[in-house]
Amino acid sequence: MADTVLYEVHDGLATITINRPEAMNAMNVEAKEALRDSLRAAADDTAVRAVLLTATGKAFCVGQDLKEHVTLLMSDKQSGTRHTMSTVREHYNPIVRALTEMPKPVVAGVNGVAAGAGFGFALAADYRVVADSAKFTTAFAGVALTADSGVSWTLPRLIGASRAADLLLFPRSISAQEAYDLGIANRLVPADQLAAEAASVAQALAEGPTLAYAAIKESLAFGASHSLAETLEKEDEVQSRAGASEDHGIAVQAFLNKEKPKYLGR
Repeated sequence: MADTVLYEVHDGLATITINRPEAMNAMNVEAKEALRDSLRAAADDTAVRAVLLTATGKAFCVGQDLKEHVTLLMSDKQSGTRHTMSTVREHYNPIVRALTEMPKPVVAGVNGVAAGAGFGFALAADYRVVADSAKFTTAFAGVALTADSGVSWTLPRLIGASRAADLLLFPRSISAQEAYDLGIANRLVPADQLAAEAASVAQALAEGPTLAYAAIKESLAFGASHSLAETLEKEDEVQSRAGASEDHGIAVQAFLNKEKPKYLGR
């Protein structure tokens, strides 16, 4: 993997770290490709049972690298092409789909500012552990762009359509406390404890019933766009699968023995 994104697997946990601290972890093409490929690798690796997405330095990710973006726009103008904005299709969409569709829980350890696409990455995770010094902003309208990286789908589902419209039409900085109050942050911790707490949460998920977590993700995604009747049918389907897993048998036996279950992820 490229140095702009670090990738490490230990005890079933893949830690993916955006590593451009000198640029507030802004996403240039190299970083976008590395993040996309790292997430795909984690999704495909049977040894990985959970993912922690975090970053180095003072920011989580401030979104698009505008310096590179301006250069690419000028190149498009000179050549009469529109290649620059294909980054949504080629990079941002696959990144968000990898986060939301992988059959493994994803924890975002938000260590600092999450803006634009960076906000979208955090929202696409299943669980957000947020430093009390972190901030969030949609940013898009501030540079005359619309939402991408799934924000127009994830944000209203977390905070409601009216509040999402407010934040998208009038971008502003949201404090970590406000993000927690709105339901964006799942857990708020002191900044100096962020790394340890995020890793602890992600590791606990890596040691849990992986197939059940995958089924939960699948059910939540299905329920977001289907009727109650359809969702009940889906729950029946995925519960049947979960009930036939080795992990369920292990959990039941551990309960009877008054022991802590040791899951196998199958």
